Amino acid sequence: MVLPFDILEYQSRLKKTKERMADKGIEVLLITDPANMNYLSGYDAWSFYVHQMLVIMIDEPQPIWIGRFQDANGARVKTWIYDENIISYPDYYVHSSVYHPMDFISEILTQIGQGTRDIGVEMDHYYFTAMALDRLKRGMPNAKFHDASVLVNGVRIVKSDQEIEYMKRAATIADLAMTKGAESIRAGGRECDTAAEIYYHMVRGTSEFGGDYPAIVPLLPTGENTSIPHLTWTDRPFVEGSAVIVELAGCYKRYHVPLARTVSIGQPSERLNNLSSVVTEGIQNVLQAAKPGVTCSDLEEVWSKSIQKYGFEKESRLGYSVGLNYPPDWGEHTASIRKGDTTVLQPNMTFHLIPALWFDSDGIEISETFRVTETGSERFTTYPQELIVRNDPFNISSNGQIS
Repeated sequence: MVLPFDILEYQSRLKKTKERMADKGIEVLLITDPANMNYLSGYDAWSFYVHQMLVIMIDEPQPIWIGRFQDANGARVKTWIYDENIISYPDYYVHSSVYHPMDFISEILTQIGQGTRDIGVEMDHYYFTAMALDRLKRGMPNAKFHDASVLVNGVRIVKSDQEIEYMKRAATIADLAMTKGAESIRAGGRECDTAAEIYYHMVRGTSEFGGDYPAIVPLLPTGENTSIPHLTWTDRPFVEGSAVIVELAGCYKRYHVPLARTVSIGQPSERLNNLSSVVTEGIQNVLQAAKPGVTCSDLEEVWSKSIQKYGFEKESRLGYSVGLNYPPDWGEHTASIRKGDTTVLQPNMTFHLIPALWFDSDGIEISETFRVTETGSERFTTYPQELIVRNDPFNISSNGQIS
């Protein structure tokens, strides 16, 4: 068994989690978010499409992993948990109209004396359903349930030095994928070919280390669709004179470093050039202001003042805590860089700063992922912080072949 972190780091994370449990009066924590499972146990597999759980008992030194029978060997290989604490349910519980994995889990918890305790569940995330909570309540009617949606996420917000090292590797992959992806954008080329180029380099990584699949696919809104965030690619060709937003993330050991840039196919319009200057100036102002002791709300105020000089406002948040995650999101669901968020920055907090501006028929994205240092902040990536201009269209012959 080779885990991405020393067992002492996992135990330190578990200790901090239990301290938070005690503060909230939670005796048993049921973790179903795969990122939180990974964070505390090391478990890493594409098995989160079925119900699985990590059980943390405040007075027990070892967690319990409960999941599908065919995934149990993965838990034995991928975690630091003792084999006897890995419990599996049979396959007839999977996608059944009669049986439900939470019935099995409730029975196990009751058998080991946990069925009447104060139980925390991650109510507000993608992997825990209304049915799951209902079946747990039916199976443990004497338990008291609490919302613990971001309890572990709050522990994750400050990274260890090893986590930062993994994010630096993810940043190297992000730089490479953005470089190759931007180079592939030209009039006559297809959006799907650029997406494929990005994916290839995100997964291949470098000769020293490979990459993981990202929690979000490459986003490529093009032309008027740059006004619409979160669009992916089509098989349409790029058109001379249009703009393309590229948003991607390098991922290493499940740690993400997102990066966004805007590409102009041919000479950019005066408006796009102006927007680029406004955004990059705002980014620099925010990065200079980011340091221990300031709040997320303080950073938003710096950004707002920067763009208001040019007559702009931004409705959406400016950024968010980022790091370890699984599809469909690389954000940590804790701190957001926006008005009213009083989270105080600490060294080794990491954020995706994405001060995008979207309008009725166009938009621009230039983003940076940064780490809070002891005295300020530093970018993870080195990709030029500017509008990218591509002036080399494909040479398409009369027979349709690209040369």
